Amino acid sequence: MAKGRPREFDVDEALDKAIDLFWRQGYEGTSLADLVSAMGITKPSLYAAFGNKEELFKKAVDRYAEQRWALVDAIFDAPSSRQAIERFLMLFTGAEQPEGAPCGCLMVQGALVCSPEGKSVKQDLLSRRMSNLKWLCDRLEHWKAAGDLPRDTDIQGLGRFVATIANGLTIQSTSGAKPDQLKAVVEQFMQSWPGRQTAETASAIRAA
Repeated sequence: MAKGRPREFDVDEALDKAIDLFWRQGYEGTSLADLVSAMGITKPSLYAAFGNKEELFKKAVDRYAEQRWALVDAIFDAPSSRQAIERFLMLFTGAEQPEGAPCGCLMVQGALVCSPEGKSVKQDLLSRRMSNLKWLCDRLEHWKAAGDLPRDTDIQGLGRFVATIANGLTIQSTSGAKPDQLKAVVEQFMQSWPGRQTAETASAIRAA
């Protein structure tokens, strides 16, 4: 049996270009023509390597999540919930993004508008966000057990509060809000954080 022709492009590099485009334009706002142009490949090559647009989007989100998770996991190794949550929310302000890089979160922006045709994409992103919320609540529960959060803390409510702020920051950043404006939102939110604030964490917050 004859072997197929080897691919003439780097799959990961092409996928990174698709991530950037989906992140900026959302799933529905990105056409196949946009994708083949940005990825520098032909439409047959796209289908052969990644499947259809929906399959490509899910592969892009998988890669995005893998890259993002390494950063988030390191953030949540912080010694206190206050330090970790503030650092986590700062990710959505765009303050730490390289010049010209998209802000916010692909998992939120990818499904801001989803027609009935994009229902499965919307459901997939919802499932991913719910899984992430569970992980966040498990981490908050750990801090509660360690005495970092008050014993009467509603972990589910607090977790959803953090997720809501993160989603709001994402939408604001894509609507033109400046990083400094969104950093002020995070700082305001952290003033009501129930976790312990030591002299060291207070100093770090002021210096941020």
